[in-house]
Amino acid sequence: MKRITLIVLMAFFGATASWAQGTLGKGGTQLNAGFGFSGFGVPVYLGLDFGVHEDITIGPKVSYRNYRQRFGGTRYSQSLTVIGFNGNYHFNRLLQLPDQWDLYAGLTLAYYIWSSADFPTAEASGIGLEAQIGGRYFFAENFGINLEFGGGSISGGGIGITYIF
Repeated sequence: MKRITLIVLMAFFGATASWAQGTLGKGGTQLNAGFGFSGFGVPVYLGLDFGVHEDITIGPKVSYRNYRQRFGGTRYSQSLTVIGFNGNYHFNRLLQLPDQWDLYAGLTLAYYIWSSADFPTAEASGIGLEAQIGGRYFFAENFGINLEFGGGSISGGGIGITYIF
C-alpha cells in the first residue's frame, strides 16, 4: 500500500510540475494568505506581491493576532495588528532552481499597533523592520504553498498558500 501511495504522489507532482512557475516575473501579481507562528498567539496574514523585475517583488502585507493568557488567576488579552510593505529578491535564476520552486529573501517595513483589552491605556504603536527568508512550491500553474521565516519586531514567520493572477 505504501508503494502505491508513493507512486500516485510522484505521478501527481510530476504531472503538475510542468504547470508550475516559481518566479513571479515583471508585471505579475500574486496573493499570499495563511497563518503565522509566534510565541504570542497565532497571526493570520494576507499579502500581495507585484513583480517589478524578473527577480524582485514588492507589496503590502497585513497581519493580525490575538493572545490570551492567565497570570495569577487573572486572564489577560492583547492584540497586534501589523500593516507592512515588503520587498524580496528571488534567487531562482541565480541558483538555477526548477520552475516549480521559488526561494526568496527580503525586508519588510511595517507599522504595528499593539493593544490590551484589559489595560486600555497600555497601547503602543510604532515602526518595525523585519528580514525574511522563504520559499514556495507550486504544484499547479497558479497555485502553491509557502513557508517563510522572519525575525525582528513583527513575527516569527508563516505558512500558507499562494495564488498567481
